[in-house]
Amino acid sequence: MKEAKFSTKSIWAGEKEQLAFGATQVPVVHSVSFGYDDMDEWYEVAIGNKPGHIYGRNTNPTVQAFEDKIRILENAEAATSFSTGMAAISNTLDTLLFPGDRIVSIKDTYGGTNKIFTEFLPKQQVEVVLCETGDHAALEEEVAKGCKVLYLESPTNPTVKITDIKRMAAAGKAVGATVIVDNTFATPVNQNPLELGADLVIHSATKFLGGHADALGGAVCGRKDLVEAIYHYREINGATLDPMAAYLLLRGMKTLKLRVEQQNKNAAAIAEHLKTFDMVEGVFYPGLETHPNHEIAKQQMNGFGGMLSFAVKGGVATVRDLLPRLQYANRAANLGCVETVVGPSRTTSHVECTPEERAAMGIPEGLIRYSAGIEDIDDLKEDLSQAFQSLQTFVNK
Repeated sequence: MKEAKFSTKSIWAGEKEQLAFGATQVPVVHSVSFGYDDMDEWYEVAIGNKPGHIYGRNTNPTVQAFEDKIRILENAEAATSFSTGMAAISNTLDTLLFPGDRIVSIKDTYGGTNKIFTEFLPKQQVEVVLCETGDHAALEEEVAKGCKVLYLESPTNPTVKITDIKRMAAAGKAVGATVIVDNTFATPVNQNPLELGADLVIHSATKFLGGHADALGGAVCGRKDLVEAIYHYREINGATLDPMAAYLLLRGMKTLKLRVEQQNKNAAAIAEHLKTFDMVEGVFYPGLETHPNHEIAKQQMNGFGGMLSFAVKGGVATVRDLLPRLQYANRAANLGCVETVVGPSRTTSHVECTPEERAAMGIPEGLIRYSAGIEDIDDLKEDLSQAFQSLQTFVNK
């Protein structure tokens, strides 16, 4: 039988093994512990020689179904899960990096990730080098000096900049670095970093994977030896994914391809639409031919994603007046869900950073992050039009 296509995998992958009592849906197993009458069997499960579960902080049937599904969708050797996306990032870096090690990354990663680079890792005597995003020559030069980890995010949050993953993965491999890619914005529908040479892929499952803004979670997929080490760190430190959250993420992932394909279309249309407004200074979306790395995005992505950002004239004052005028958008610190979500970086992706730090990362205070939902595109375009028209009328009074 031929290998199933992506949509079929997103529905069926990882689930049959966890079904019980004739159920067609994975049950939510809330039990903290799992009992054994046979002491030898219990021991074999406990040390990993036999499949099974012993304690919820370590593994759980519902959580395992989620891990198996994302592993299959990313075509990875192994996967493990976390309570949040930031737990996935921090646990992974804490597992791999030790005092004296060196990590190379880009300047405008997600704000929480950037804080790990600029605040926490230096306290652990880890050397952190952050290069201009998109400056591949500078990245290659720093990687060639030697590094333990090369950490990439493409597209970036919120500026949707693109890094050539294949090129950078080759540079990392040349010096023996572990190459990590945050694939949250792209999802496995649009991009497969492991196939481009990455060792590990990270997701904030809270976003596109879940898709309904009702469950926190994170995941790491990739090389088995690396994932097993990260899992060991997580099981001891305790950033465990809750079974109910795992169930909600599983349910959301069944429609992942349908949702993401519609979000791709809507984001592309919104990016073009925004270019027609005088108050918009710049539109940032990998699908636009004007994007600096549009050609790279075309080569490594199957779709350009549901995320874009745009800068408005007047900065924060305009943002403050414009966003409340939108009728079909949640003003919230989230993204990737079925509803359109908007917000400035100062209260979403980079709320932890100062205005000066955001400026250094190339994030203007007037930048608006726009996560396209699955609404009818005509309604979304009309909503933006009326909001800008209403704002312009207000300004001219």
